[in-house]
Amino acid sequence: MTQSGTTPALKIIPLGGLHEIGKNTCVFEYEDEIILLDAGLAFPTDGMHGVNIVLPDMTYLRNNRHKIKGMIVTHGHEDHIGGIAFHLKQFDIPVIYGPRLAMALLQGKLEEAGVLEKTELRSVRPRDMVRLGKNFLVEYIRNTHSIADSCSVAIHTPLGVVIHTGDFKIDHTPVDGEYFDFQRLAEHGEKGVLCLISDSTNSEVPGYTPSERSVFPNLERIFMQAQGRIIFTTFASSVHRLNMALELAEKYGRVVSVVGRSMLNVIAHARNLGYIKCPDKLFEPLHVIHKYPDNKVMILTTGSQGEPMSGLTRISKGEHHKIKIRPNDTVVLSAHPIPGNTIAVVNMVDRLMMQGAKVIYGREQGIHVSGHGCQEDQKMMIALTRPKFFLPVHGEHRMLIRHSQTAQSMGIPADNMVIIDNGDVVELTEKSLRVIDKVPAGIELMDRGGIVKAHVLQERQQLAEDGIITVAAAVGTNGQLQADPDVHLRGVVTPIEHSAWQAWVRATLESCLRDRWSDYARNGNQDIDWIGLKNHLERELVRLLRRELQGNAGLLLLLQPITVRAEGSQAQPNSSGKPQANGASSPTPNSSLRRRRTATLAS
Repeated sequence: MTQSGTTPALKIIPLGGLHEIGKNTCVFEYEDEIILLDAGLAFPTDGMHGVNIVLPDMTYLRNNRHKIKGMIVTHGHEDHIGGIAFHLKQFDIPVIYGPRLAMALLQGKLEEAGVLEKTELRSVRPRDMVRLGKNFLVEYIRNTHSIADSCSVAIHTPLGVVIHTGDFKIDHTPVDGEYFDFQRLAEHGEKGVLCLISDSTNSEVPGYTPSERSVFPNLERIFMQAQGRIIFTTFASSVHRLNMALELAEKYGRVVSVVGRSMLNVIAHARNLGYIKCPDKLFEPLHVIHKYPDNKVMILTTGSQGEPMSGLTRISKGEHHKIKIRPNDTVVLSAHPIPGNTIAVVNMVDRLMMQGAKVIYGREQGIHVSGHGCQEDQKMMIALTRPKFFLPVHGEHRMLIRHSQTAQSMGIPADNMVIIDNGDVVELTEKSLRVIDKVPAGIELMDRGGIVKAHVLQERQQLAEDGIITVAAAVGTNGQLQADPDVHLRGVVTPIEHSAWQAWVRATLESCLRDRWSDYARNGNQDIDWIGLKNHLERELVRLLRRELQGNAGLLLLLQPITVRAEGSQAQPNSSGKPQANGASSPTPNSSLRRRRTATLAS
C-alpha cells in the first residue's frame, strides 16, 4: 500500500473489538505481508437464539490468506484467543506466538477442535523478539491484567515502532509478583513511538484501577465468617483471583473441589507454569467432599456470568447431580456481569437465595476489581510511550471518544488520532494517520452445528416471536386434494378453533388448484411443475395467515404429489420422491390398507 504512489504505509485493520466489548481481532498489513494480533470471540445477545458464540467476519483474511505470516497473542482471555480454533478451519496461520499460559490454553482448544496441525505454537517470554515475515519484528513487554502472563507488544515496522497495549491496568502489587515493565515502555518512548494503539475499556472512569490484591482482605473476611460451605465463582481465566481463593482455602483449612472443565483446565495449566502455588492435597473430588464438615469445604465453580450450562447455574436450578444448596452455604460471585449477562446473573442469584444460600455479590462488597486501566492508568501509558499518533481501541464508541480526549489532554493533537470502527482500513505513514477504506467486518454466529446464517437466525427469531404453522397437503396429478390437509399450529396465539383453520386451509388450496392448475400442468397432466405450484400455494396461504392473524407466524408447506391412475386409484411417490407414472404396479395406500385389514381378519 502506498500513499500518492510513493510513500510506504502500514495498514491497521480491526476486525473486532471496536464499538463493542469482545472478539478483539486486529490485522497489520505492510506491502504483501499480514500479521494478526489476537482473535477473540464474544457471547450472544438475547435475540441470537441457539447461538453459542459470536465471531468477527473473517472474509478479508480468507481472501488474503496467502499474505498471512503469523499471529501474535497478547494474553489468554477468551475475547482474545477464543476464535482462533474456528479461524484455523478456514485458513492456515503458519505460526502463533504468545505468552506461556495463553499458549497452554490455546493448545487445548486447538487439540479439541482438531486443528492443531494447521499452525505452530511458540511460547515467548517478556522482552523476547520474534520475526514474522521480512517487515515485522515483534517484542513482548510484560504488563499487568486480570490474567497472569499478559503482555503488550512493540511492533517494529519499516516505518517505526507501533505499540499495542493489549488489555492492561497498572498494578503495582501484582498477585504473581510479575511487575509491569515500565522501563521498556519508557525506552521505546525515548527512542520514538510512531503510534500507540491502546485499550479503552475503562476510559470513562476517573482515577486508577485498584490492584488485584486489594480484594484479598474482603475475601478473607468472607472466609473467616462463613459457617458452612463456600461456593466460589469468578471468570475461569482470572488466575490471580483463583490463586487468592486457593490461598485462603488452604489458610482456613478448607478442601477444594473444582467444577467446570474450563476452571479445571486453567488451574491445571496455571499450576504447571507456577502461577498458582498450592499443594495437591488441597484438592478433593466432588464425590468425597461429603466426608468433610461443611465449614471445611470450598467449591470452585464456573458460572459467574450465569451461563446456561455452567456449574453454578445448574446448581441454582437444582439440576447438578452432586451439589445441592444448603441453608448455611455462602455463595461468592467474585465478578461483575459483562454487558448482556446482567439478567441471567440476577435470576441466578434469586434462585440461590430462594434455596437458603447467603449470596455475596455486587460492587459494594469489594470482591472484584477490573482488569482494565482507568483514566490515570491510560495517562501513564501515554506518558511512558509518548506516541506521535494515537489509536484508541477495545471499547464502545463513547469509550473511544473519551480515551481520545484523555490523549489530547496529554498533548497529542486531535489531527493525530482517529476514531474507527470494525473494518476500517487505517493507513499509517511517518506523517499521517487516516482512514482510507473499509473491508467486510460483520459477525459470524456459531452454534454446535457450524455457522448460523442470517436467514436461519431470522427464522429462529420469527419462531420465537410468532410461532409457525405447518400444512401437509397431498395433491394428485388430477389437480385435486387427495385428503384433508394436515394443519398444525406451534407457538401461534389465535382464538380461532383448529377445525376452522383446517376448513380455511382446505378451501384456499382447493380454490388455488381449481383456478391455477392449468398454469402448472401441461401435456395432459404428464408434465407438472410441482415446485412452481408449491410456491403459488405458499403465497396464497401466507395471504390467509396475514388476513386472519395479528402476528407474523411462519408457514411450512409440505406438498406431497400423488399419482392418480386412469381408473381413479392413487399411488404414492416412489423412493426417489417423484410421482410414479400412470399404470405403475405399486399398490395404492387404499389397496394396501385393505390387504392389511383382510389379513388381520383372516388370522
